[in-house]
Amino acid sequence: MSCPSNGIVFNGSQCRCPVGNLLNRTTNRCVLFSAHSTITTDQGVDYHALTFPGITNEIETIRTLLQSQALFLYTTLVMVLSWFALCLFLRLMNPGNDGKSIWFKLRWWVSRLDISFATSHWLDDQKVVKKRKTELGGTFSIASWTIFIGLFAALLFEIISRNTIEVHSVRATNRPDLASFVNDMEFNITTLSSMSCSNLRDLGTLVTGNPGSIDYKSVPLSNFGNYSCKNTSEGPTVILKCDGCQPISDNLYISWHFVDLPNNPATAVGFQFNLTTRSHANKRHVSFVSGIVKNGSTFNDRPVTFRGRDTNILKFSLFPKIYHNLEDLRLIQPLFHAFVPGSHFTDTNQLQTSLASSSDGTLNTTLYINFLSSYIVEIDDLRATGLVSFLANLGGLYCISIGIFFFLLVQFECRIKKLRHEDSTLRMIRNRKKTLERWEKLRKYVMYTWGFSILDDDHDNKKNGSCCSGDMLKSISGKGSSQKHRQQSRTDSKIPAPNHSHTSRTKSLIPGTALSLEEKSDSRGEHSQKHEEEQQSSGSCKESSSQLVSFSLSHANIPLPPTLDLKDSSEMDMSDVQKNLKCLYEYNVMLREKFLSVQSTLHELATKSLPHANDDIPNTS
Repeated sequence: MSCPSNGIVFNGSQCRCPVGNLLNRTTNRCVLFSAHSTITTDQGVDYHALTFPGITNEIETIRTLLQSQALFLYTTLVMVLSWFALCLFLRLMNPGNDGKSIWFKLRWWVSRLDISFATSHWLDDQKVVKKRKTELGGTFSIASWTIFIGLFAALLFEIISRNTIEVHSVRATNRPDLASFVNDMEFNITTLSSMSCSNLRDLGTLVTGNPGSIDYKSVPLSNFGNYSCKNTSEGPTVILKCDGCQPISDNLYISWHFVDLPNNPATAVGFQFNLTTRSHANKRHVSFVSGIVKNGSTFNDRPVTFRGRDTNILKFSLFPKIYHNLEDLRLIQPLFHAFVPGSHFTDTNQLQTSLASSSDGTLNTTLYINFLSSYIVEIDDLRATGLVSFLANLGGLYCISIGIFFFLLVQFECRIKKLRHEDSTLRMIRNRKKTLERWEKLRKYVMYTWGFSILDDDHDNKKNGSCCSGDMLKSISGKGSSQKHRQQSRTDSKIPAPNHSHTSRTKSLIPGTALSLEEKSDSRGEHSQKHEEEQQSSGSCKESSSQLVSFSLSHANIPLPPTLDLKDSSEMDMSDVQKNLKCLYEYNVMLREKFLSVQSTLHELATKSLPHANDDIPNTS
């Protein structure tokens, strides 16, 4: 392979990348290694250690969203705003007057949803609290319950996810406690370079104990576990595996080094590591630590190249933990402690000189593992909230949800007077519709029970004016013409009042007088109408009946007919019709008695006038 365009030359013909650069074999170009020195450690116990680079960010975003209360709050807000928009749209639609349109039905059902404020509508003008359901109350009731359910869901999520507090306690250990930690461990140490496993040397020795102490000794690495080397795109990876291992010493040292090969010197720009532990009995739970180191803390994150005799030390700690909240899971957690850099270069000329020297043709690496066996961390869950605090939070959410919309309801009805009795329009349309439906059912019942003839007779009587109840029934079945029928019944029931003079009344009944009964009734029509209006404002059938009782035949005047209690078609029922018929019957009985009295009086007058007439006739005999 030809020398890279931006590479450095040593020993006359060999090439290598500058300080902090790696060779990209695809483009045959040296590229600056710019990865940050990041360390990632698990937060407790994780269920998986494998990651998928393509979808990791998306999964984490969804996971963060689903594990937050913001999702419940946003959903609640969208539902409340959508409900308000729907109610406003229905409010702008014309419900009509027949109660059959879809807009009236929807608005009516919105008013039926007033379950929270049905007895709280403008109580200042109601002495007796009554249940009224309005559109505004239905809108605010559903909105308040939507917010309450959303807040309740967020409260449940918080209680489920944060109801317990993880408590850590530390206690001293003894030999039986450490013997119970049986874990599967795996150590992956990658040397970031252009080397391969063919550069690796002297891997296979494990040193235990502290240097210089009596327990310091070297044993084969196979006593600890299996080891191997694997070529990757980042560089050679040293893999150490231990299945069901029990650390028996406080300190472990594993060393290896890389040597120069022709056209492949021993250099590196950093180290990547990944340590994983899992319980031998329960392999679902994983504890791990991973990261990348490329220089020490004194280099200010400058590009470096590691090469030389001084070893590079990667320090790790193993900490035993007992998870009582996971069926007494015993897991050893690996922690990255420090990185001690060995021989390295930050200047390209110094690196070029080292590459030309055979004494620097090595790269030493040491893995230092410290087993913290003096203490054990015990982890357990502690419940944070109880039943009383949950009920208190629940009551607070309910009061907030209802209180907000109750305040809005009072403000709307206080400032907009039309909203104080807005349910009357819908109820009037609803009652009119129900009345018409019931009247149609009554007509069909009469028609199929007694036949068509009874309806035809009623129609003829209505035309001839022989029955006053026909007008009453017509006013019940009429659509929007009750006022017209009321005026017609008044006109038909009017009877002309006689004059105060008995002589004038007698003359008006005799043919040939100047004024007939119809003319007198026409001349006094205006006066009778005024008197009738006064009786209608007071009147009830009971007052008219009392006038009939107090009337005596010696009086000259005939009282006006009783005022009929005519209501709207939506409020009229058969009891009102019977009451009015009774009043008219009593008035007719009174008129009959009066007419009989007048007839007897006229008869007496005629009888008395006959002898006088005979005296005036001359005697012709």
